[in-house]
Amino acid sequence: MNRKAEDTATIVASQPVGATVQIVVDTLFARIKSEEYPSDTRLPSERTLASELGVARNTVREALDVLENQKVIRRRPGSGSFVTYRSTAAARRGDDSVADDTSPLDHLVVRGILEPEMVRLAVVNMTPRQITQLSQTLSEIEGINTDVDAFIELEEKLYTQIAEGTGNPLLASCYRLTIETYRQSFRTKLRRRNLTPRRIQDYQKRYNTLFNAIASRDVASAVEFIKLHLVEEQKLLLQEF
Repeated sequence: MNRKAEDTATIVASQPVGATVQIVVDTLFARIKSEEYPSDTRLPSERTLASELGVARNTVREALDVLENQKVIRRRPGSGSFVTYRSTAAARRGDDSVADDTSPLDHLVVRGILEPEMVRLAVVNMTPRQITQLSQTLSEIEGINTDVDAFIELEEKLYTQIAEGTGNPLLASCYRLTIETYRQSFRTKLRRRNLTPRRIQDYQKRYNTLFNAIASRDVASAVEFIKLHLVEEQKLLLQEF
């Protein structure tokens, strides 16, 4: 784990910073340490953080500079800031993770078991607010053309929202484990290689179809869609071997 930051409650800047900047640093680090912002995910935009924390964007930018210098985040021009820090607990889970023993086919089999029932329950149980949030995530997905990392992050968010929309915390937790396993396995590299701009457009259309089925409470169409989507995923996987 390549980071300078100690597993403590605060991050100390290498150069003196203002009190407000330090408060923002501490707040963001606490969220990262608690995995509200997990490793490998993108932080909210500077504008969003500034509005949420009630500070100027320059203050947020300085705080992000501190976190980047301490190897807590990595900033990508045009893409945003991504968490690189892993807490002791997260590192321990990583050491004990099943990811190393899970093949891409194993992963797809588990998705085949979970996703149809997950989608069925989501259609029935998602609240209007959750459907609105799902729509917002879909809009963000549809705004991506070539940024593969951003697309994968939002795709994970979409599926996580659907899992949480089932109203079944155990099922949602199981599905989060499949996402974590996916992140740690070499399947992620395959995914990045296969996500051409044309395929991104294809997935955007697919997820729009899925959303429409969920929003209209059409259980049969939503479940049938996810099953066909998994078949296409399997075909894509087999092309790699």
